[in-house]
Amino acid sequence: MEQVNTYTYLLVKAKGPEYWIAVSTMDARPGETYQYKGGLLMEDFYSKELDQTFEEVLFLDEIIAENVEESKVANQMSGMDMKDIPAHQGIKELTPGSAIVNEKSAVKISNSKGGISIADLFSDPDSFKGKTIRIKGEVTKVNNAIMERNWVHLQDGTEHEGRYDLTVTTSENFEKGTIVTVEGILAVDIDFGYGYSYEILLEKATKVE
Repeated sequence: MEQVNTYTYLLVKAKGPEYWIAVSTMDARPGETYQYKGGLLMEDFYSKELDQTFEEVLFLDEIIAENVEESKVANQMSGMDMKDIPAHQGIKELTPGSAIVNEKSAVKISNSKGGISIADLFSDPDSFKGKTIRIKGEVTKVNNAIMERNWVHLQDGTEHEGRYDLTVTTSENFEKGTIVTVEGILAVDIDFGYGYSYEILLEKATKVE
């Protein structure tokens, strides 16, 4: 295990050979068992903080300890089929899919002038495709410095058919729990491979004062 300011790197083993994964800084212990879904595989990834190049490392939004309450695991894994994992295996990958969706925040935010709600984006994404979109929301998760950009999750309290979490890519820094207004270009049906896909993605976002 390697710890840096923003990430924990873990050398893990499922059914095959050992491999590296990276998650937001967490307290992990050797021998513990975890589950995860999806992920973004990076090849020849150089970590400046560790001064180390990983031949392959899988970046994850979240991993779930095997001993957490079953209801919490089911909620965080978005209804995926949970399977028993022998303790000696360490990590097991579930069915491939998009990154884990955050729990819904209780925040209720009114649109800023000229803004669009998250429900509007999910209800008719094609009408906004390629357009510059302004949205105001709460930062619910931040993953920095992946694929030379920062990944930010926003929620505004609205939803469409159970979809309420908008992923934003940006070069700017954001802090979890803050309320921000951003502008970016809406991309539709983006697939980075390895189960890391998005129905909509707000790209090249910048903060609006």
